Amino acid sequence: MTIDEKQQRIVREFELLGDWPERYKYIIKLGQKLEPLDEKYKVEENIVRGCQSQVWLHTETEGDKIIFKADSDAAITKGLVALMVRFYSGETPDTILSVNPDFIKKIGMQDHLSPTRSNGLASMVKQMKIYAMAYKAKMEQEPANN
Repeated sequence: MTIDEKQQRIVREFELLGDWPERYKYIIKLGQKLEPLDEKYKVEENIVRGCQSQVWLHTETEGDKIIFKADSDAAITKGLVALMVRFYSGETPDTILSVNPDFIKKIGMQDHLSPTRSNGLASMVKQMKIYAMAYKAKMEQEPANN
């Protein structure tokens, strides 16, 4: 599934849910389904700055793809990071850097999050893009090192 298809699927899912109380329940459920993050990754260097709640973001690679793993100590925030992990995980650094999560605006999420949650979501996206930049730079240097 392409990242554009992922965006379209997320928009469709939220459109089917209707009102925002139902959408919040869905976001919380996404967080509950998030694969638990190993405690060894819940360290200071993996904390996403700018989030009111604790959010940990860990990355690994599979070939040229970045795999994100995350957790949070707050239900809605955990659901938001689960949504972002679902969106960007398994994509290449170039894709992550070039594609913004437009579904956030399309589903009206920014209008229904508190300013602190909205800032936290923006911080998650920013951190994922920073990881993508770092992996891209590392991948570009690796052939030169051989």
